[in-house]
Amino acid sequence: MTQTWTGGTFGERGQCVLAPNPDIMTLDGTNTWVLREPGARRSVVIDPGPPEESHLAAIEEIAGEIGTVLLTHHHLDHSEAAKEWAARWGCGVRALDPAYRLGEEGLRDGDVVEVDGLEVRIVGTPGHTADSLSFWLPAEHAILTGDTVLGRGTTVVAHPDGRLGAYLDSLDRLHALAEAREVTTIWPGHGPVIEDALAALDYYIAHRGQRLDQVRAALAQLEAEPHPEGIAAEELPRKVVEIVYTDVDPVLWGAAELSVRAQLDYLRG
Repeated sequence: MTQTWTGGTFGERGQCVLAPNPDIMTLDGTNTWVLREPGARRSVVIDPGPPEESHLAAIEEIAGEIGTVLLTHHHLDHSEAAKEWAARWGCGVRALDPAYRLGEEGLRDGDVVEVDGLEVRIVGTPGHTADSLSFWLPAEHAILTGDTVLGRGTTVVAHPDGRLGAYLDSLDRLHALAEAREVTTIWPGHGPVIEDALAALDYYIAHRGQRLDQVRAALAQLEAEPHPEGIAAEELPRKVVEIVYTDVDPVLWGAAELSVRAQLDYLRG
């Protein structure tokens, strides 16, 4: 039985406020993270989520004065309320994509965000989307992964914006941090905290390899079957989904098809 995830306090610097937007894609809802150095005046809010007043109130109760808002990526369940709420809080929104910023400051790989002694290092992890970032907290040996690594299940590579080659490279980069023990826990954008980062990343990398093998086998199977009229290019991804994703609820086949399109694009080289 899956344990209900409700957020909470993690380490000395992290608190997760669960947004009231659960569904088949967001799991229990979007994790809004509030980070603050112990004893500091200001906090950092990551992925404010949807424009729900009850969620805003829950964030404000924990966050107090907010120094800045950071976005892991542009998907609305993470970013929709960011500009409106940051304006109310009197701070900026920093993101990789300029369209989602409030103020002049962006984010890019290698940046370091410091607020009242809190240090957040920016790690570029494209793949789920082109603008996906992860936020590394060295003091906690934790990394906030947005949708790049989820607390439950696996993520969608959202083709055409998402690219599988970039995603595999991002998993390798996160794995290197975990292997070096720079990161031991994962604070994801959806689902519960992962206490064993290295094991989770081992699984994610193995899972992607297995899926690629399954897609190759499905393509061979479809090629061997008689198709008098041929298979239209637009029909191929769904046919692959029907072969490969039999272990996935058909409600999720639309999302699976996005991943298959990314896999086919990757295999074409």
